Amino acid sequence: MTVFIFLGSLLAAMGVGIPIAYSLLLSGVALMWHLDLFDAQILAQNVINGADSFPLLAVPFFMLAGEIMNVGGLSRRIVALALTLVGHRRGGLGFVAIVAACLMAALSGSAVADTAALAALLLPMMVRAGHDKARAGGLIASAGIIAPIIPPSIGFVIFGVAANVSISKLFLAGIVPGLLMGLAIAGTWWWVAKREAVVPPPKATSAERLQALKESGWALFLPVIVLVGLKMGVFTPTEAAVVAAVYALLVATLVYREMSWRQTCEVFVTAARTTAVIMFLVAAAMVSAWLMTVADIPSKMVGLLEPFMGNQTLLLIAIMLLVMAVGTAMDMTPTILIMTPVLMPVIKAAGIDPVYFGVLFIMNNAIGLITPPVGTVLNVVAGVGRMKMDDVTRGVLPFMAAQFAVMFLLVFIPGLVTVPARWFAG
Repeated sequence: MTVFIFLGSLLAAMGVGIPIAYSLLLSGVALMWHLDLFDAQILAQNVINGADSFPLLAVPFFMLAGEIMNVGGLSRRIVALALTLVGHRRGGLGFVAIVAACLMAALSGSAVADTAALAALLLPMMVRAGHDKARAGGLIASAGIIAPIIPPSIGFVIFGVAANVSISKLFLAGIVPGLLMGLAIAGTWWWVAKREAVVPPPKATSAERLQALKESGWALFLPVIVLVGLKMGVFTPTEAAVVAAVYALLVATLVYREMSWRQTCEVFVTAARTTAVIMFLVAAAMVSAWLMTVADIPSKMVGLLEPFMGNQTLLLIAIMLLVMAVGTAMDMTPTILIMTPVLMPVIKAAGIDPVYFGVLFIMNNAIGLITPPVGTVLNVVAGVGRMKMDDVTRGVLPFMAAQFAVMFLLVFIPGLVTVPARWFAG
């Protein structure tokens, strides 16, 4: 009955168009009434405590780094470098999108920011070259969701806080899965693009490649700073976010000199607005998380999944299918905040490595960003490319299938996550 009241009130509130953060608060109030615990002070206290977290400071700074990267010329130079490296191959512009997405993922960790930049820079080029616009949009959308997997990742930060799991370990464990996602969509694009009669751009000369590498060198040095700093223990993920934001700001204003004072102010305002949305979601979700613990919902969930407890693979498959279903109707951040407190007791009871599960969970939620009907990243591509949502959805399907295949491959072969994670952690 408790689970029904929580889910029923949450879905009902969302169904009538109430924003998710307020829906979470309403479902928390409904649970409080049901448990005879209603107290406005408890509600306010949990909201405040939910946002009062030092690790969550990484979110606004990584968001700021992503905005600066797009406005200050870092993204454009990375795309130019990828173009000189792989642009001359058949379907080369698609491979450029994938390589650029992997490089940009190591800078911002935001799927929306990376996708918006890629769509603005590459989608018109791909259409002019003769590629099908829907297919090109689908490729860019699927490439954009690599950002929450390759560190630094805002999704890993939120999951790490909600699940009390090391964010540094999550970052290092996400490197290989993120690259595998890129390889999967690259293979799919090769298979799809060979049917198109598109003449690739001419091959860049060695001088042009060196020039592109030189111009993008300052941008490429950012992920090196972050990853080396985390591995060597120089700073925490939160401090890495500050380093990333300050470094991007200095490069954009002093080195590339492409960001004016007015643009700098606009970037800070945009990042602040996006951060406010995420932090309010986190704060509202903590009310429900506290009440779930009081109502002992996690132990009830463990009981429901008891038949799968003897087989970790079957349990993970069941959980991944559940998260896939939720991802079609809910954005990434609320899904993490709602499901993490419920699923983590199950994961711990089954003896599954929380870091390994966190990688799979965030991968699944990232792919949820391109699953209709909600598909936040699909909406970004449709908006930037002035396309119909149905066309982008049609174009993304083969790439989405390839990324789901990678996710389930990792379910069956955990070593692809755990072994590289231990190696990177040293």
